[in-house]
Amino acid sequence: MVRPLDGITVVTLEHAIAAPFCTRQLADQGARVIKVERPGVGDFARAYDERVKGLASHFVWVNRSKESLTLDVKHAEAQQVLGRLLEGADVLVQNLAPGAAARLGLSFEALHARHPRLIVCDISGYGADGPYRDKKAYDLLIQSESGFLSVTGGPDAPAKAGCSIADIAAGMYAYTGILNALLLRGRTGQGSHLDVSMLESMAEWMNYPLYYAFDGAPPPPRAGAAHATIYPYGPFAAGDGRTVMLGLQNEREWEAFCTTVLRQPELATDGRFASNPRRVANRQALSALIEAVFSALNADQVIERLEQAQIANARLNDMHEVWDHPQLKARRRWTEVGTPAGPVPALLPPGNTAADGPRMDPVPALGQHSRAILAELGWSATDIERLRREGAI
Repeated sequence: MVRPLDGITVVTLEHAIAAPFCTRQLADQGARVIKVERPGVGDFARAYDERVKGLASHFVWVNRSKESLTLDVKHAEAQQVLGRLLEGADVLVQNLAPGAAARLGLSFEALHARHPRLIVCDISGYGADGPYRDKKAYDLLIQSESGFLSVTGGPDAPAKAGCSIADIAAGMYAYTGILNALLLRGRTGQGSHLDVSMLESMAEWMNYPLYYAFDGAPPPPRAGAAHATIYPYGPFAAGDGRTVMLGLQNEREWEAFCTTVLRQPELATDGRFASNPRRVANRQALSALIEAVFSALNADQVIERLEQAQIANARLNDMHEVWDHPQLKARRRWTEVGTPAGPVPALLPPGNTAADGPRMDPVPALGQHSRAILAELGWSATDIERLRREGAI
């Protein structure tokens, strides 16, 4: 099967989520991704947990279809190995500690003269310059610095997102940036440098609350799972104890909600609720009316009424229910990938296309491809064994 990135080689010095998520998507599209890992321990995300047949959930998620090369970058021959790798590479990705890649001679400035077609993507917490450039950055810290925590949670306390959204945001911008850089290289013949900041990625995602607080206006309040500035929009309890999510977007839907769901058509013209700003201002009164109706219904009956009124709704699923989600099953979104512990289910990447299919190769064991890659680069079996004895691979 022909894929968009067939023939593209990516070398990556990566750990945790942001860079591995970026490079896994490149691998999904056919790129060869060579993951350089520390001998003995590898990417520290390998040790986060043991939930997937003894393997780490984070690692299984973002590292399929890659080749693992263990290499002690401080070993005398490491620069030679990295140099030969980069001779045949199209892209270098790294999210090492601040300044580490430059100390290894892997900055864009150091590499561009020798490898003019090489695209270098640096992913960091705060970017390559500015007063925060040397600060360590983890997902929760960037959620905090970007203002995300200030608008997420309940009135009494902020709450972090349940997944690594700052890492995911940076990984997505790195992925799309690399695709753009490959297109640009096709026109100019030259590689380029990408400086992707987790803070800037999250700040982009925060533009709605930023504009809502424009020119000193109050920012959106923390409203739990409800929408801070649209109502009713969020979770409501049904009489059986289950939670139903619903969301209204306009006055036509408000009228249908009153008539078909609440079965109180007179509320549609009640002055307290005659526009979204008024419904937000009178949130408590409207919430009490909705909960009084829903308390006499089970969740399925509430959803049935919402469907009849064509009001957007959802069940509040947990992880087990997502594994068994009927829509994902109906669209055949599940497949399997190999791992060192055996095959596991894997979700196909979003975006169906009739032209190709994603690459879904195994998650590598630590150092699984070291000997093959070094042999490909010209090291003899004797030299490879010596490097193994020395702890270099």
